[in-house]
Amino acid sequence: MEDFTGRRRVVVTGASSGIGLAAAVELARRGDQVTLVGRDPARLTAAADRVREASGERPDLFRADFAVLDDVRRLAGELRAAYDRIDVLANNAGAIVLAPVTTVDGYELTIQANHLAPFLLTHLLRDRVGRIVNTASAAHRSGALDPDDLNAPLRRYRSISAYGTSKQANILFTAEAARRWPELPSCCFHPGVVRTRFANDNRIVAFGMRFAPFLRTPEQGAATLVWLATQDPSRLVDGGYYLDRRPRRPLPKANDPALAARLWAASVRALGLPG
Repeated sequence: MEDFTGRRRVVVTGASSGIGLAAAVELARRGDQVTLVGRDPARLTAAADRVREASGERPDLFRADFAVLDDVRRLAGELRAAYDRIDVLANNAGAIVLAPVTTVDGYELTIQANHLAPFLLTHLLRDRVGRIVNTASAAHRSGALDPDDLNAPLRRYRSISAYGTSKQANILFTAEAARRWPELPSCCFHPGVVRTRFANDNRIVAFGMRFAPFLRTPEQGAATLVWLATQDPSRLVDGGYYLDRRPRRPLPKANDPALAARLWAASVRALGLPG
């Protein structure tokens, strides 16, 4: 589906700041037509200004809140109406929350925003998309995914574990998508620990993430996303998990085909999608 001789359309979710914005700026600077998806209209507009400064072209903007699955369905419909082809779908939007939250759809917020929402968006756009790049994380090490109980974190909530569980789901989804959709190249990556506004709901965590000297910049964190979005897919490991442009093996609990198949089936049921 990708046309390596022409300009590509790249849709980046979570693009109003951090890794998503840095990736969108770089991809636009390289000549791609980028579409920014975010939750906050004001920050989306500011992000569009950044992209225009870098590329000379204003990107398309779409608003959606991944804590509301009807927003994701509306977004998918709007993207389908706007584009006959999406060369790259970068599922980058994510959340880490410090207390248990149940969404209007009845799911724990972290698993919905980080897994169910991008899973739904990808399914609804599948026939338009040329490749998938999912933002995962080494935090999958702290995950304890139970596909039979996606709301398990609500009963004994630990924010790091809930986040790790959602990142475990991202890796499993990527690998299973490669098995089920061999015509659609899929990869995921760990961006490193990046200095962003990601944890701004907690002042202490946000302060540490802004000023800790070992943290990566958003541009450094986005480098592998940009690389995965621009490489010839034949040179990549389909379904692979990457760090710093190199394929890595996730922990066994994120590298289990049986668990990935169970997660896929549970996600399809949760979202009312065809199997």
